[in-house]
This record gives sequence, structure tokens and C-alpha cells, in this order.
Amino acid sequence: MSAGLNFNILEQDLLLLPERAIYWRQHKALIVADVHLGKSGHFRKAGIAVPPQVGHEDLNCLTKLIHLHKPEKIWFLGDLFHSSMNGDWHDFAQWRQQYPGITMQLVIGNHDIIKEQHYHDIDISTHQELQVGPFLMLHHPQDNQCLNQHEHYVFCGHIHPGVKLSGKGRQSVTLPCFAFSDRQAILPSFGKFTGKVAVKHHETDKVFGILENKVIAV
Repeated sequence: MSAGLNFNILEQDLLLLPERAIYWRQHKALIVADVHLGKSGHFRKAGIAVPPQVGHEDLNCLTKLIHLHKPEKIWFLGDLFHSSMNGDWHDFAQWRQQYPGITMQLVIGNHDIIKEQHYHDIDISTHQELQVGPFLMLHHPQDNQCLNQHEHYVFCGHIHPGVKLSGKGRQSVTLPCFAFSDRQAILPSFGKFTGKVAVKHHETDKVFGILENKVIAV
């Protein structure tokens, strides 16, 4: 596990982690988006061969982050469980039981289609949005018109952002990234069984790519 990159915004101390999560020091909280648990089970249910350890790897990564940073809270910014109920839910519910002292809250995303009561039954509260300090936690990125209506800085996910880096030749690579604009931060997808989309950034944005075990400013 790596140390991450320190980033301060609105007088809040964030640690950007190469595991595609943020640790917010003032609140002792982990922030993750788009875990997409159950996605591998969803594909297997449809007859598509996907190794079951895919989802386990994401839970194992969360476990390691918990042991390293000892958060008091975890905020999931949508798309925590990808699909309808399948066998992967049982593994997730068992994992949740290991951390009764950690408050876990979910901002509902478009893929969170199971009944919210299932989350409540394992002590995860559900919300359409969460306002904490200067930040407003959402799932979907907001356009400029919506951002102008919010008095808080938005944290969100959904689009699995990436940043494209090009070499001197024709070679290029798209890295998952954290993208901070003037009014909004878009987090990379925490789940490894997801794609990423190179998004257009403005010159004033602060973009941090994730390269193996480190976070780099690009």
C-alpha cells in the first residue's frame, strides 16, 4: 500500500490514494465512488465467465485501506452494488459485519437498483446527497448551471474519469484520475472491473493521474 498524495482544498486536507479513494483527514473518512460490487456476479448469472475473485479484490482493497487509515466513516458516492441481488451480496454483507464501528453511508447511484432496505439491514444508510462541511456528496457530475445553484463544492463519480497521456510518438495511455475543477471533484471508479473514459479538462483544473502505486499531477 502506498502513502498517497496530499491535496488541500477549501482548507480541508485530503489524501489522494492510488487505490482510487480519498482519505479526508478532518473527518477521518474514506470517500470512494463506483465500487460496482456484484458486477462480476451479474455477468456470471448471464452466462459470461468472469472470475469470482474480481469483486473480492475490491473488498480486500477496502479492508487494507481501513487497516491503514483507520477511518471512522466511509462514504460511497453511488454505484456500490452494480446490479440486482446475486451471490456477491452475501460476501459483501459478511464483510460489512467485520466493521460495526465504522459509519457507512451510500449516496444512491444509477446502478444501485436493489431495495434500499437491503443496505439498511446491514447498517449502511442511504441518501440522495450528503452535505458534509464545505462539500456536497453526489453521484452524478453537475453541469455549470447546476453548480451555480449549489453553495457547496461537489464531490461525485459516475463517469469513471481518465486522463490521456501521449508520448513523442503515437503511443498513449489513459490513466484513471481525480479531476478537481473550480466547483467540483470527480473521483475515479474504485472498482477494478470497470472502464475509464478520457474526459476533457480545462487549463484551470487540477488533475491527478493514478500510475501503478502512486498519484501524479498531470
